[in-house]
Amino acid sequence: MEKSPRVLGRPRHDEKAKPTQEVVLLTATNLFIKKGYKNVSMDDVARACNVTKATIYYYYPTKGDLYTSSLVGMMERIRFHIEQILNLPNPFKERLEQLVEVHLSATVDIDMKNFMREATMNLSESQLKKVHASETAMYETIERSMQLEMDRGTIRQGNAQFFAHTFMVLMSVGYFKDGEGISLFQTSREAAKEITDFFWRSIEN
Repeated sequence: MEKSPRVLGRPRHDEKAKPTQEVVLLTATNLFIKKGYKNVSMDDVARACNVTKATIYYYYPTKGDLYTSSLVGMMERIRFHIEQILNLPNPFKERLEQLVEVHLSATVDIDMKNFMREATMNLSESQLKKVHASETAMYETIERSMQLEMDRGTIRQGNAQFFAHTFMVLMSVGYFKDGEGISLFQTSREAAKEITDFFWRSIEN
């Protein structure tokens, strides 16, 4: 856990032998992470990929389509890593703590709230449905784990969906910074322990 993990939502930056569409999506995702929706144009993506703008439009007819695919891809990668951690054999509380630490360390430069806010402002209804479906899948991964541990008697009986959403909200507290940019916690490990301990007291059997 000492080694800082790769950003969970960021695709691997290895363009060797990748199809053009994958390179375009990888590049656009990294640009959106750094600059946000409004500050990235299709021209920017084309230049960064060293392809024509027509090539970008061939795969993604609109900037909204490209942004949608970027968001969906990020959330699918995050969900995959969440599932991997929750399927480990160690005790449930340890898995939750590890999930918080890895998630906070590896998504430090991804402002998901801003991503979702920009999506709401700039995407069509059908595009938003795709984004929300991926977001729901992330929560459902945690929800299934909560339900499984209830069935095992590890945690108290309750609403698994409520537990999952509460856990994710508490995890976001780990990103908090005051007006001077000072974090609430000194390290991701400290945040993970405090957040998990607080959450665990509400669900322990």
